[in-house]
Amino acid sequence: MTNQIGIFSLTSALAVGLLSAQDAIETLETVNVIGSTEDLLGLTGAGAFLEAEDYQKKGLTNIQQILRKVPGVYVREEDGFGNFPNISLRGGDGTRSEKVTIMEDGILTAPAPYSAPAAYYSPRAGRMSGIEVLKGSSQIQYGPQTTGGVINFLSTEIPTEETFYTRNTYGAYNTLLSHSYYGDTVENNAGTFGFLLELFHHRSDGFRDIDAGGGLPESGNTGFTLTEPMIKLFWEPNTPVRQRLEFKYGYSDFDSDESYIGLTENDVRNNPDRRYAGTRFDNMASEQHRTYLKYRIEPTQNLNLEIAGYYNEFSRNWAKVDDIVGGANSVRGALATGNGLEILQMTGPGTLVFRNNNRDYSAYGYQIQGDYTFATGSVDHLLKFGARYHRDDVRRFQNDEQIVLGATGAISNRIVGAPGSQGNRFQETDALAIWVQDEIAIGNLTLTPGLRYEHIDQSFRDFNANESGSNSFDLFSPGIGFNYELDHSGVVYGGVYRGISTPGPRSASRGGVEEEESIGYELGYRYQSPKMSYDFAAFFTDFDNLIATDAGLGVLDNSQNVGEAEVFGLEAQISYDPLAGSGSELSMPMYLSATWTDATLTTAVTGGGSDNIYAGATDGSEIPYVPEWQLAAGIGLAKGAWSVNLDATFVSDAFGTAQNVDSPIQDTTGAGSRAGKIDELLLFDLTGTYDINENVTLLAGVSNLFDERGITSRLARGPRANIGRNAFVGFEAKF
Repeated sequence: MTNQIGIFSLTSALAVGLLSAQDAIETLETVNVIGSTEDLLGLTGAGAFLEAEDYQKKGLTNIQQILRKVPGVYVREEDGFGNFPNISLRGGDGTRSEKVTIMEDGILTAPAPYSAPAAYYSPRAGRMSGIEVLKGSSQIQYGPQTTGGVINFLSTEIPTEETFYTRNTYGAYNTLLSHSYYGDTVENNAGTFGFLLELFHHRSDGFRDIDAGGGLPESGNTGFTLTEPMIKLFWEPNTPVRQRLEFKYGYSDFDSDESYIGLTENDVRNNPDRRYAGTRFDNMASEQHRTYLKYRIEPTQNLNLEIAGYYNEFSRNWAKVDDIVGGANSVRGALATGNGLEILQMTGPGTLVFRNNNRDYSAYGYQIQGDYTFATGSVDHLLKFGARYHRDDVRRFQNDEQIVLGATGAISNRIVGAPGSQGNRFQETDALAIWVQDEIAIGNLTLTPGLRYEHIDQSFRDFNANESGSNSFDLFSPGIGFNYELDHSGVVYGGVYRGISTPGPRSASRGGVEEEESIGYELGYRYQSPKMSYDFAAFFTDFDNLIATDAGLGVLDNSQNVGEAEVFGLEAQISYDPLAGSGSELSMPMYLSATWTDATLTTAVTGGGSDNIYAGATDGSEIPYVPEWQLAAGIGLAKGAWSVNLDATFVSDAFGTAQNVDSPIQDTTGAGSRAGKIDELLLFDLTGTYDINENVTLLAGVSNLFDERGITSRLARGPRANIGRNAFVGFEAKF
């Protein structure tokens, strides 16, 4: 606790002596996916730009909470803090966000986005300067997951003048967040130099409590600790040609006492914060290094280039109870029937199967992107192009421990399996991606035809089975979009694109899993003005060879193709301030975001059994974890030094498996406690700020104001509920 208080205090003390400033210096910016809120008007597809200032002052650091404001984005809450995101764009499988291209500063950031996309890492929204979400129109420029879209996290920018910033909050469950940085940009004879030093720290005791059992007392160790330092540098030399060299290095150290295991139906309703005694040893520890070197140059007025090299390294071990021996011989069976529940509760005889899911990942690559403007007669062109060579790999080296329980549930023996005995495999992918897209401006109409090509070579080696294999893909993703400017404030946009999601090397080579394909259509209308903005879109995605994940589901060795699906949706996003431009000191910003979705499988699914959440589907079954309705709304009041905001989110119910049963007792596939309803939830948050002076702001808020609880996930091993009412207080300072 002393170290935690020290971190909290240090970030404030660093402000001493940093009050001097200089005039802002104009610098050459790097390439982003969207750029800004204003740039949304010119997009040929649906997208969102989320300013960090908007969500950080509301105390939001959970990426799944933040994204609920964006229509067409579906999330599955798991741990209550967003440490293990499950994000879906327009109906793709959201498990571990494996069907979404995740980037940080335009660089692929998932540990192994080709070889093992369903990994336990996501950039932290709390340390970002913004988040870009591009749906529908992202298939050409961004991959490898091109069906749904891309989420690009924007790390803290190097300030253009000497700046010290710190934000510190403390809240329920002994939750501490501290985010601080110091940076500056200076000019000298050699050019312009900028630097940023940043520290992000987040920890909590967790909101769940572990039962006493096996002769061991109750435990409140269900929280996490995360520390992320970062350094960023750039240099723009004094040369006739504008150019910029930028370097970033970031590090993550994460430790969480989270579990895969949920509760019975009765227990999750009566005590949603409970965890069974058998989960007390569960722990997830990970470490990541991420770095890039970018070079941007504008050799002529109409040509821009950015070249980047990057390297990411990620190691993790989620050591956890994976299953049981005795009773129903599975966790999900015990939670559904009660047969063997005493083993999980450590009150009776049996065996807890404890698995060390130990894995190491690496990814590196080189990419170039640019744009070239030219004209053919009266037609203007902005030719965008790019290429990337990427290699990633994952080494799995797992073993089991059997925790044998005696008649009273006390530990009588512990049998440790040989290292690597439950998984000793290596997977690797080499991928070359090339894309080109032309923005053709003809009067008020902009057309964007384009093509993406990827050549992928994959291989795997199973050292235990002395088995190996390889395969390759040649993938083409064409598409065309349009944007028609009705006036200076409103546009009509739309497009048609082919999307691709590829299986992992072992699933493709050993299991014969083919690439998932989709054809996506969208049509929308977007309007922006100082007082009001809105965006309405309709989309339809036709899936073929849908890939069912094997991530965290059990003994299933490979992903599977499960047939066809169709997802149709309507999206709306409206922002309005009736007092904008009135000359009043009072402002009253309001917003509404809504998504209606019809997501169904169009073929029956009979394979995979209990380790396939699509098993038991018939033509017309609803896709798991895609609700029919999602709503987000908010209203704020601000005058002078103070502001207050009331935000609400609503999610309608959904199903945990494609058999679409209301309760685990109705399941016939063996899914057990994974089957059943996901509850509808209406949640309210209340936040406020007060400016002490121009440099310091007080922050406070209450999330889940009315303490509404419900089942938000049944994966990986049984139902779990959302976090209850929680509050925070703190301050933000900038000098």
